[in-house]
Parts: sequence; C-alpha cells; structure tokens
Amino acid sequence: MKSVLVKTLVVTFALLVSAGNLSAKKKVQLSDREYWCQQAYKMARPVLENMAKGELQKNMQLEVSPNWDGRNKKVAYMECFGRLMAGIAPWLSLPDDNTAEGQQRQQLRMWALAAYKNAVDPQSPDYLAWRGHGQALVDAAYVAESFIRAYDALWLPLDEVTKKRYVEEFTQLRRIDPPYTNWFLFSSTIESFLAKVGADYDQFRVNTACRKVEEWYVGDGWYADGPSFAFDYYSSYVFHPMYLETLKNMVDAKANTRLDYQKYWDRELKRAQKFAIVLERFISPEGTFPVIGRSTPYRLAAMQPLALMAWYQKLPQDLTNGQVRAALTQVMHRMMDQQNNYNAGGYLTIGFCGSQPNVADWYTNNGSLYMCSLAFMPLGLPADAPFWTDAAQPWTQVKAWGGQPFPKDHHWGDEIRTRDKF
Repeated sequence: MKSVLVKTLVVTFALLVSAGNLSAKKKVQLSDREYWCQQAYKMARPVLENMAKGELQKNMQLEVSPNWDGRNKKVAYMECFGRLMAGIAPWLSLPDDNTAEGQQRQQLRMWALAAYKNAVDPQSPDYLAWRGHGQALVDAAYVAESFIRAYDALWLPLDEVTKKRYVEEFTQLRRIDPPYTNWFLFSSTIESFLAKVGADYDQFRVNTACRKVEEWYVGDGWYADGPSFAFDYYSSYVFHPMYLETLKNMVDAKANTRLDYQKYWDRELKRAQKFAIVLERFISPEGTFPVIGRSTPYRLAAMQPLALMAWYQKLPQDLTNGQVRAALTQVMHRMMDQQNNYNAGGYLTIGFCGSQPNVADWYTNNGSLYMCSLAFMPLGLPADAPFWTDAAQPWTQVKAWGGQPFPKDHHWGDEIRTRDKF
C-alpha cells in the first residue's frame, strides 16, 4: 500500500513539473502553509495597509468591466474590503506568536481593525458606500461574515462607537428589496449577525431566506440561484457558506421562531459536505477546474465550501486532509504562479488566470475579485492541525487518471426532515 502511494505521488509530482508549476526552487522550498500565507499576505497587504491610513480610495488602482453598467464606482472599495476580510478573518483569529507568519498576521489584524473603524466613520476618506444603492447589501453581508468568522478577534475589540455604527449601517440596509436570487442570503447573513450580537433583527428576512433556499435546493449539494437552475458556482460563492452561517447565528442567538435552526443546520452541513466532494472531483491532476457560469473572475472562491469544510474540520469521510490540502495548493500554484493576477499597484486585476478583462460581467470591478480570498479559510487552523501536518495525498482525479483505485460517487439524498415548530 505504501509503495502504491509513493508511486502515485511520484507520478503526481511529474505532472506538476511538466505543467511548469514547480520549476523554481523557491516554490519547492516553501511548505504548503508558507505558500498559502505568502499568497494571502500578498493579496491583503495593499488593501489593509492603505485602508488603515484612510488611503484605500485614494491609492487603489481601480479597474471596471468593459461593459460596466454605470453605477457609482465607489462600490468597488466596499467590495474589496468586505470580501477580502471574509476570506482572511479565520487566519487573523489565530493567537499571536513570534513566527514570521505570526508577525504578518498580527500586522494585518492591526491594519484590519483600523480599517473597520474607517469603514463606518463618516469623517474618514475611506468611509464606505453604505447608502444610496443596492450593491451595499451584498458587501455588507461579507463584512458581517468576516465578523462571524472571527468574532473574538475582529468584532469584540472594536470600540463601542464603531460597533454602534455597524449596527446602524446594517439596519438601514432593510431599505433594499433584494432580487429573487442568492441575494436573500445577504439579508439573512446581516440580520442573523444582528441577532447574534443582541441587536434588533428582522425575523421575517431570516426565515424567508431559509424557506426560499430550501425551495431552491435541487439535490446532490447544488442550489438553483432562484426559481431556475444555473450551472455556475453560486452554490460556492454564496449558498452553502451563508446559509450555514445564517443558521448558526440563529442557534447562537437562541432565537425561538417557527424554524428549528439546529435541524436545518445539521441538514445543510451534509449538503455542504456533498458539495465539497463535488468540488474536489472538479480539480484536475494539473490543478485546473472547470470555468463555468458568471462571475468567473472570482477565481478561487469557487472552492469556498471545500475550504470551509476543511476549516470547520468537517470534511466528509471520502476526503482526507492530505488530499484536500494538496489539491487546493496545486490549484493556487496553477492559478497564481503562471500568470500575473495583479496590476502595478499590487491589486487584483480582472480575469480568471491572469488579466482577462473580457470575462467580466457588467457588475465586475477589481474590488469584486477579492472574493478569491475565500479559499484561504483553512489558514484559520493552527499550523499543527492535521490539515497542515498530514502527508500530502493524491486527490481523486490524480488517482482516476493515474490508474489507481478511487472511490465511486453516488447520489446523496436528504435524510433530515424539518417542520415548523408552531
């Protein structure tokens, strides 16, 4: 068995070299975690260092879609900050230490806390565009999600004035009537966070989102984005993570409504685990995955549920820590090493693997792309966690295309039934 594994890993390594992903000695010398930290820090530093000083809107080199719809371009800064923080929040929640990683993490957290304050301070040049347009609902949800994912490290240390301002900004977003899509979960994420912190919340917005998401579940881990199914990654970008977090917030808040949030969460966890299996099987031996649907410039965000299950330490039985880490690491190498994904100012540029402006949708700006950070969530596990210490293993497509045994995949059905409590 050991010789088979060794042989498989040798084959895998040969594939990676042939793809040009490990041609530089520098990359061979970095551990997987060191490489992930390097990528996360590179992505985060220009945003947080500038915003901590109130200079993000002054210095960020902005790029918008070639078919931009004409909305106020200031939405880009809120998108950039909220989405970045939702991805790196778990990492920043780790305790300080004297390692090189720990020093970077501490610096980013200090910048982030200053940036959070500026984001809601009307006197700051980096006060974000919370009002006057519907897009604010989307990215306020990612800001709230960052607080959910690092509650003790990023929410509790904020001063009371700043916390009050966030509650006010979140509350005024009820003026927005969300479209009949995944946007329902932006509302429920915000409202359930308000419930978690003990503020007034809109129970109807939370429960309506839960009921609609249940109606839109189409099976085998997939959600339709509204009444009709679209073959895209919105089950990754929004549905699984924000539905799980909405339900968990309501459990934490001890909310007593018609819905049994714990049962809903238990069922949604199983669906997310099934979808993680699907995503892992999408990753080719070379570290590529299918480019499908809209919002493709979100890049690594397509892998968010797989990263989330790893961070939760809830990977399904079919997936090991070693194979998931190896697969996600190879995707990062394939996407981030071979093409330049950043502009001259160090900010992400529109594209999927490099600069590809033609793949933008009408709402895409380069702030939107910081959803890419959502794949970094396993950095929230300490360096001695099994996800980082287990030996690398071949992932499913490496086994399948390498002539090795691999697990079969079958339809998964819901077993948990929910009824209104009253």
